[in-house]
Amino acid sequence: MAAVFLCYLAACASESGQEMTEESVDEGDAATEEPNAISEEVSSKIFYTIPSPLELTSIIKKAGAKYDKSVLNSTDNISSYVTQSGMALNLGVYGADLSYASIFEQTQETMHYFAAAKKLADDLGITSAFGESTLTRIQNNLDNKDSLVAIISDSYWETDAYLKENKQSSISGLVVAGGWIEGMYVSTKLAEKTENNTDVVSRIGEQKLTLDNLISMLRGYEDPEIADLVSDLNMLKEAFEPVVITYSRQPPTVDAESKVTTLNTTSTINITDEQLAVISEKIEGIRTKIVK
Repeated sequence: MAAVFLCYLAACASESGQEMTEESVDEGDAATEEPNAISEEVSSKIFYTIPSPLELTSIIKKAGAKYDKSVLNSTDNISSYVTQSGMALNLGVYGADLSYASIFEQTQETMHYFAAAKKLADDLGITSAFGESTLTRIQNNLDNKDSLVAIISDSYWETDAYLKENKQSSISGLVVAGGWIEGMYVSTKLAEKTENNTDVVSRIGEQKLTLDNLISMLRGYEDPEIADLVSDLNMLKEAFEPVVITYSRQPPTVDAESKVTTLNTTSTINITDEQLAVISEKIEGIRTKIVK
């Protein structure tokens, strides 16, 4: 039951066209694993290559998009989510919507989406990271976006650790999937409404590899409802096939003080309007099934 909303606010904010510091999972890593038997190491490696809704939202805002509440999942729908998988997926969805509202400094909406995420987390048994102390800290930092992101980041790691300790990785995977799908849905909808949308469209195109990683992770969980989602994601993968991504690896840089090595990679995305339209349609279909 990886806390959706946590996963997405916790994010790094690299921007399309800049150097990327994350390495994608080698497809061979996942391919060598039997379906439903993916190792925890490979699963974790995949998990950390999936970008956050916060990252996507930051790019959307920079592109000049305006806040549009209509693209979000209404918190009025929360009573519809009663199965474990439905709650986990929509925890991810509300987490992405929370990212969007907070980046655009929509104070009231931020609190509404936090409350929705908290209810689903409580229903799933995730309580430690969504307690009253966290709520108070968020309320006290609504006007400080950096502090808010840090608070959510702390909560995310607490939740992730809890889920792993309690062997609930499949719920965590559903939360991640729900957040990614909602982030993509919001991105495609706002790309349609934003004049200078080049960076947004490029970031959408980059998700071709992320989708492969997400499918590989979800395939490792023995759950029929996850199997249905994987089937839908495989159809989305077909829509991404014509998108061409060209990578250019630059020499790594080393921070002498911290001794951290950064692997620098830039990418060029070739995606046509027609390809984007097909991807957007598939994303909307999957998202509709999740939030209905």
